[in-house]
Amino acid sequence: MRTGAYSRKTRETDITAEICLDGGLVEVSTGIGFFDHMLEAFAVHGGFGLKIKVAGDLNVDGHHTAEDTGIALGRAMSEALGDKADIMRYGSITLPMDEALASAAVDICGRPFFVFTAQFPQERVGKFDTCLTPEFFRALAFNAGINLHLKVEYGSNSHHMIEALFKAVAHAIRLAATPRDGLLSTKGSL
Repeated sequence: MRTGAYSRKTRETDITAEICLDGGLVEVSTGIGFFDHMLEAFAVHGGFGLKIKVAGDLNVDGHHTAEDTGIALGRAMSEALGDKADIMRYGSITLPMDEALASAAVDICGRPFFVFTAQFPQERVGKFDTCLTPEFFRALAFNAGINLHLKVEYGSNSHHMIEALFKAVAHAIRLAATPRDGLLSTKGSL
């Protein structure tokens, strides 16, 4: 089983994250209902086992909780991916969610990069600030060591647009992490 775990404790957050790329239980508690819903969707659509528990300074706002969750999950994912050999490496998908259409493309290569193109029409979904969406995914990409490109082509409901992104990322990572024989690189090294 490809598993990873990471704990992070600062004056702003206390987080434990565990992921199994090959499935398992899903238990998420961040203190932000919509964020929990998105992380659960990520796990279900990726076929991942996921346990995340966060105590954050939500009396300030959700920024530290979202970003630090991305850091912890990214580091756990990096551990689960190991040396990143013997996987398909690339994955991409365009995914609809009602009126919204989102795309995710990933290269699990150990060279992090992040591109995000989306404009959300509503500033909040429940108690989740929509501007935290790229903060979470940036932290995830850089700490997992992946190249991640995200784009919302169109949409009018921020909930649908963000949910399409989380589901698209899950599918793209699942595809990229699919086992195969040998390292997918002309250099012979990532």
